[in-house]
Amino acid sequence: MSVMARLNRLFGSDGKCFDVAIDHGFFNEGSFLSGIENIHQTIKTIVAANPDAIQLSAGQAPLLQHIPGKQKPALVLRTDVANVYGHVLPRFLFSQLIQQPVEQALALDAACIVVNLLLLPEQPELYHQCIQNICQLKPLCERYGMPLMVEPLVMQANKIAGGYQVDGDSEKIVPLVRQAVELVADIIKADPCDRLEEYPRIIEAASGKPVLPRGGGRVSDREIFARTVTMMQAGASGIVYGRNIIQHASPLHVTRAFMAIVHEHADVDQALALLQEE
Repeated sequence: MSVMARLNRLFGSDGKCFDVAIDHGFFNEGSFLSGIENIHQTIKTIVAANPDAIQLSAGQAPLLQHIPGKQKPALVLRTDVANVYGHVLPRFLFSQLIQQPVEQALALDAACIVVNLLLLPEQPELYHQCIQNICQLKPLCERYGMPLMVEPLVMQANKIAGGYQVDGDSEKIVPLVRQAVELVADIIKADPCDRLEEYPRIIEAASGKPVLPRGGGRVSDREIFARTVTMMQAGASGIVYGRNIIQHASPLHVTRAFMAIVHEHADVDQALALLQEE
């Protein structure tokens, strides 16, 4: 079954998408809850800003889908839970799918599901679990016309960086993005690389699949706006940002500024001006 009907709900008529990630509570990491302690209010605020999509777990997705009316963001459903985000890695690492993930996505009227492809130093078992998860999901996604977003994440060793620290080496990111495409991802959710001028290599590795860069940790407005503009100009099809929205002093207004960058080609100064006007 074709995925186009749901992709058309997820992406705007310009082929771009801004997905606000609010699935952080899924991972049992206390620091991830900053800004989303009151998840009901958080979702209400982001819905009012009207991004293209909101990324949630199955446990919180009904808070979005129970909102009446047709004019609300599409749902991107997180389908895997992992325990790799603490400052100290546990003895046993896992990335586990929820039960019947595609069926749950259908029941919740999701436009897309998302799953990790985690690459941590010296953790081949975790990497293998992620490959198995993707291989399990894809035939079901094909059967029901459910787009599959794969999140290829290259992370630094905990003993070096501690916690959830991305390895921005494009030499590592590019092959993992390509592998996600080879595993038949419909959408790639990839990290920025340390040298943003190399981001076209990631777009090229995606082989025509839409690439939605992740936002990562909280940084200044000017820095995240500049990074976003650069990646959009490099060929990104949108963004998936979480902490730079939910931990912002004004999630409503910063979401609208990012929508201007993604859909209206706003530059950094224009985005900052929009934020200040609001």
